[in-house]
Amino acid sequence: MNDRFLKACRREPTDCTPVWFMRQAGRYMEEYRRIRLKHSILDVCKTPELAAEVTLQPIERFPFDAAIIFADILLPLEPMGLTLTFDEGEGPVLHNPVRTRADVEALRLIDGDELRFVMDAIALARKALAGRVPLIGFAGAPFTLASYAIEGGGSRNYIETKRLMYGEPAVWHRLMDKLARVVSGYLRHQIQAGAQAVQLFDSWVGCLSPEDYREYVQPHVRLIFDGLKHHNVPMIHFGTGTATLLEIMKDAGGTVMGVDWRVPLSEARRRLGRDVALQGNMDPVVLFAPVHEIERRVQSILREAGDDPGFIFNLGHGILPKTPIEHVQAAIDLVHKLSQR
Repeated sequence: MNDRFLKACRREPTDCTPVWFMRQAGRYMEEYRRIRLKHSILDVCKTPELAAEVTLQPIERFPFDAAIIFADILLPLEPMGLTLTFDEGEGPVLHNPVRTRADVEALRLIDGDELRFVMDAIALARKALAGRVPLIGFAGAPFTLASYAIEGGGSRNYIETKRLMYGEPAVWHRLMDKLARVVSGYLRHQIQAGAQAVQLFDSWVGCLSPEDYREYVQPHVRLIFDGLKHHNVPMIHFGTGTATLLEIMKDAGGTVMGVDWRVPLSEARRRLGRDVALQGNMDPVVLFAPVHEIERRVQSILREAGDDPGFIFNLGHGILPKTPIEHVQAAIDLVHKLSQR
């Protein structure tokens, strides 16, 4: 196996810096668009054969050092009792948002069995990968899931989310506790199905102040990571806009900390210490720039990382639609070439 990724997660020396990209399977690839002409996102997620096929598409085309299972962070909300659709041009919509104590109490506490199709996709993907690269599983973090559930979809200001959080803290913590327990079980099942690492996506948590994170989020994230420790797999803790939250996110848990492009890697390492690996941190929009600019940015990030063995090159968020395929290839090749040890 190409185990660069797993070695870097454990902060062990590698021959070069491993690289994978969030959303590396998706709309920028023609192979994926062909499948989506015939199937909805939810259909792909819920059909293990299709989800496994999409997971492998970027591995067949690019020299990535890890695969990530194709799924969606909102999948657990459906069996919990919310109606989820993906509306063209609007993204995910939850048609019965959670706004009251009664809504929170009505949410079902599910185990991973209700999402068996994800575990089946993981098993199929592991078999098809045949040991070429490790496979990453993932889930949405409680705050990001709660925000989607409360807002009913995407949001700029999180008004309804913060209205519940500040106005009815007991209801908020009940909701977060339910989500944390569901996510913990979901990730546990993914590991048991064959995921060799897991990532917790807290994509929206950057809208919080450190005080709010510590009070309203940290205990629930800690429950997840503490519950998974005994599985001894790398646990990546990822968020965006988290420059003011890095230390308290680390305190919540995870063996690898995701860093976005707003924080230099050298600063992140200084603030987080050397007992966690780092993952990041190129702005996804850089992949639209000329190749010479991509090379400059890759060099800059690698320089910031220095000779740190516990570093995994990634974007600060997912690959964007319409990203040029040849620029993805160039970025991966540059990381491998320029980080040779």
